Amino acid sequence: MNTVKKLQPLKSVKPIQQVLTGAILISFSAVWVGLADVPATTSAFYRVFFGSLFLFLAAAFSGELKQISLKQVVPYSLCGFLFALDLYFWHESILLVGPGLATILGNCQVFIMALCGVLFLGEKLTRRFVFSLPIAIFGLLLLIGFNWAELSQSSIKGIMYGLLTALSYALFMLLLRRIQAQKEANLVYSPLLFISAFCAAFLAVPLLLTNASFAIPNLESFGSLLALGLFSQAVGWIMIATAMPKIPVSITGFVLLLQPFLSFLWDVLIFSRPTTLIHWLGVIVTLAAIYLGVSRKQS
Repeated sequence: MNTVKKLQPLKSVKPIQQVLTGAILISFSAVWVGLADVPATTSAFYRVFFGSLFLFLAAAFSGELKQISLKQVVPYSLCGFLFALDLYFWHESILLVGPGLATILGNCQVFIMALCGVLFLGEKLTRRFVFSLPIAIFGLLLLIGFNWAELSQSSIKGIMYGLLTALSYALFMLLLRRIQAQKEANLVYSPLLFISAFCAAFLAVPLLLTNASFAIPNLESFGSLLALGLFSQAVGWIMIATAMPKIPVSITGFVLLLQPFLSFLWDVLIFSRPTTLIHWLGVIVTLAAIYLGVSRKQS
């Protein structure tokens, strides 16, 4: 355990600064995907493949690999499968509707998790949640448009992929929470390592069975995919995971909103997404509703 503490990054950095830095790093995920200029499944594969390499080094030097038991392999593999679905749908959505909208749609997993809590875990449906759900839908309509007939087929497909991202991510988070609640050791790197490795294996299957390619076209694409794996899959999540238990729940909710907001901002600044005041209003309304869903419990 002492070895783990020595290896943990930015020990002198305050938890809030650490979690904000992690959120900023993760907010660039969709940007790296857009710049990589490879098929969605290919970018998703290299995200977790490169990420697992960095996480393996961290887990090996921390001694965490010795603390993993075989009984954890099955739930980790299932987590990897759900995470593979999440990344596949999200990366497809990014290429069809842009990083900003794809990320905001994916973060609607807050509402799916809450409904799963009501249906399967015996949690109560709060007034705040009931109030936040129609607000989120209204915000998304401001962002997407009220007339679906005017949307292109690719846009509609991208929106559907974004909603499937939310569903698969919610299921992934529910299973991960269950695993973390039962774990015997205070592990930081190895859970994400095994999930990333299994995820890469599952994503490799469609690449092998279809015409998609593992090929990375150029050095710029390689750099984008490497940054995606290092900063988005490894460093960003490690910083958030180690800092979250040390900050208030209200700050946690704010951080969860910072990532999709910044992703939308990068979409506008880097990819010149056409954005009106109505679109910005939709972003603010949707994220406000997600915050209500996130902060429905102060525990």
